[in-house]
Amino acid sequence: MADLNLQEIHDKLISIAHEAGRMILSANPTDIATGTKLNSADIVTETDKAVEALVSSRLSEAYPTFAFIGEETYKPGMQVTAAPTFIVDPIDGTTNFVHGFPDACISLGFAVDRVPTVGVVYNPYQDLLFTAIRGQGAYRTQGAVWGLEGGRGRRAKLPLSGNPAPLRGLDASLVAIEWGSSRDGANYEVKTSVFKKLCASKESGGAMVHSLRSMGSAALNLCAVAAGQLDAYWEGGCWAWDVCAGWAILAEAGGAMAGGNPGAWEPRIDERKYLAVRGAPAGQKELVEEFWAVVGDQKMEYES
Repeated sequence: MADLNLQEIHDKLISIAHEAGRMILSANPTDIATGTKLNSADIVTETDKAVEALVSSRLSEAYPTFAFIGEETYKPGMQVTAAPTFIVDPIDGTTNFVHGFPDACISLGFAVDRVPTVGVVYNPYQDLLFTAIRGQGAYRTQGAVWGLEGGRGRRAKLPLSGNPAPLRGLDASLVAIEWGSSRDGANYEVKTSVFKKLCASKESGGAMVHSLRSMGSAALNLCAVAAGQLDAYWEGGCWAWDVCAGWAILAEAGGAMAGGNPGAWEPRIDERKYLAVRGAPAGQKELVEEFWAVVGDQKMEYES
């Protein structure tokens, strides 16, 4: 990694994210062609494909020897290798995009040795940019395109609190979850069982979390955990392009990424089952173990 200019890669990804953001904002979701992949909840639009083509073109011009994995050009059997690899989701939150709900983003990750190393996540609707370089911290910048602070935007180090509170257990936590596009089968049963138990009262055997949130974007969920706005995010079924950039940002904000199934302390980038926990001076390990106890003997299974 020593011969890689990570700052240059980071800056290039930001430039591409802003260009892609303009493309996303210029699209009228009511007029664009849409299709489905797995089912009616697994939506793909012509804008997803156009943004990925733009990103792929810009990155191949700048870094022709680096590998590229993108959601819309992925083929079964493609693997994240140890080679420097751009891992891209052109629109994370396509369902939100189609409905005009302003929580969608472009997620641009860069991995080396299968480790998320640079992350750029940009929500153009809110001009909200999350960035990180491994070993150099994570940041949120808001309003740069809108011209705030002379065009620099309002930049803050993550987590947003300079003195994060310890994690005090699930009953003091705000937790992100997602329903996903698969709405039947064993994995769906595991998810809905865990959702119910997370919310249920202590008297009925539940964890009594403060509440559950679904932003509709894995990348934005991870960034909210990194920022300290969410305490944890549990996920099953998403892909490396959904989490690579957000994982880099989470790690640099002091957060921890465990596996979504109990016992997986060091998940692979393409594990497809994740549990992210915010940075805190104490309580990360205990919160992971408490969450795994809610999952219990159940297990999510996804093909990588």
